[in-house]
Amino acid sequence: MKGKRIPETIFNVRVRDESITGDNPYRWQNVSSNDIFRNKTILLFSLPGAFTPTCSTYQLPDFEKMFSDFKSKGVDEIYCLSVNDSFVMNAWGRSQNLEHVKLIPDGNGEFTRKMGMLVEKKNLTFGLRFWRYAALIHNCVVKEWFEEEGFEDNCENDPYEFTRPQYILKLI
Repeated sequence: MKGKRIPETIFNVRVRDESITGDNPYRWQNVSSNDIFRNKTILLFSLPGAFTPTCSTYQLPDFEKMFSDFKSKGVDEIYCLSVNDSFVMNAWGRSQNLEHVKLIPDGNGEFTRKMGMLVEKKNLTFGLRFWRYAALIHNCVVKEWFEEEGFEDNCENDPYEFTRPQYILKLI
């Protein structure tokens, strides 16, 4: 993946809109991968799912805590990508009290499929999920690539070593 351009994809996201009154002040907005990654240095990390143990206890919170460390290394923004829809991703972000990490819902897995990182997790009754990976992306081109070992459908374990923010920070 290093040196390759990221795939062009449209993400369907729910965004807060102050002009909408009531209990649900959100509207749908299409955001392209180019909108997110163009003319910036982005650290993207992908995980199997919102509200899952490793993702919620370690991976997302640690990236949030270490945001300023990554910023000092030239990273403009950090994005977390998951198979979940925008409703789940927004709820997860609120539950995690996120201030820095931005969440991308890839509910159909289109972006991750095009990245070659979509796996079956039928053994856990999870359906299609994302293998853990991370990428340092500058202006839509992958500059550094991090991937957990053992990539395969229905993997018996959930490795979490090479996509830890502590590991990535040492290498960028």
